[in-house]
Amino acid sequence: MAKKTICMSGIGGQAVLEGVMMKNKEDCAVAIRKPDGEIDVEVTEYHGVLHGHMLTRIPFIRGVFSFMDSLILGTRAINHSTQFYEEEEPKDTAVDRFFNRIFGDAKAEKVLTGIVMVFSFAVAIGLFIILPYYLSTILSDYILNSSLLALVEGIIRLIIFLLYVVAITLMKDIRRLYMYHGAEHKCINCIEHGHELTVANVKKASRFHRRCGTSFLLFVMMVSIVLFMFIRVDSPVLRIVLRLLLIPVIAGISFEIIRLAGRTDNVFVRILSAPGLLLQRLTTKEPDDTMIEVGIRSVEAVFDWKAFLSENFGLTEETDTDEQGQI
Repeated sequence: MAKKTICMSGIGGQAVLEGVMMKNKEDCAVAIRKPDGEIDVEVTEYHGVLHGHMLTRIPFIRGVFSFMDSLILGTRAINHSTQFYEEEEPKDTAVDRFFNRIFGDAKAEKVLTGIVMVFSFAVAIGLFIILPYYLSTILSDYILNSSLLALVEGIIRLIIFLLYVVAITLMKDIRRLYMYHGAEHKCINCIEHGHELTVANVKKASRFHRRCGTSFLLFVMMVSIVLFMFIRVDSPVLRIVLRLLLIPVIAGISFEIIRLAGRTDNVFVRILSAPGLLLQRLTTKEPDDTMIEVGIRSVEAVFDWKAFLSENFGLTEETDTDEQGQI
């Protein structure tokens, strides 16, 4: 039997402030490089919004809940990472006291996090759904074909998205976040290509990965272009409403595409994945050794990579990793 060259591990992650979050099944680890140089690792369990429900196993529906879980888990990980870099002990504001009085100390933070998520989602809808639609209507007197107008709207949406990505890349803190994003990808690529998880091996691994959230967002943009072409109603308000109602459908389709890209390696999938991998040249940067160490600690907290390599690649402790070449 031919030796495997790549095998999907099932783990995924996210970059956070001076750290990396990794998730494997229900286990989640957040590794943070603290200001004193030490690495803090917190391991928790996350069961998802519909843990064990059959809906989480139905294609095109499961992606909606997976996207919700990613938002919740990602927000928690970011909030956890920021506490290590608060310059001083935060003081309770009037808003904090109000929420603590209404919901209690235990639930107040969760409620506030939920409000922030809803607000962020509303801003994203305004920026990437409503604004492109409004700008495209300006051209409606010149473009009479509705399908062509929907295509123009999609192009405007892509341009806004790319400008947003480029703009935040110019921020110093975001550049460091993108370096940790690169460390996350390189750690996963290292073990999925059958190499021991060491700093030297991770450095040789690619910082681009097909299952990246950046690629998912790009698929969302591309799928929306196709689906919005089928909206044929005269009412502008109804057009906006239908676009909003299609968001779960778009997320579900995009999830299946990104899942296929992570599990399959053929010419069609490579072509499909190419734009997302190209965009990752902006959203990932090469990490330094200290960042790679954080990524490794996060992986090791939730994933037995030695057992994975032994089972899928026949790799033993005696394997000479120095002779394995470029990952």
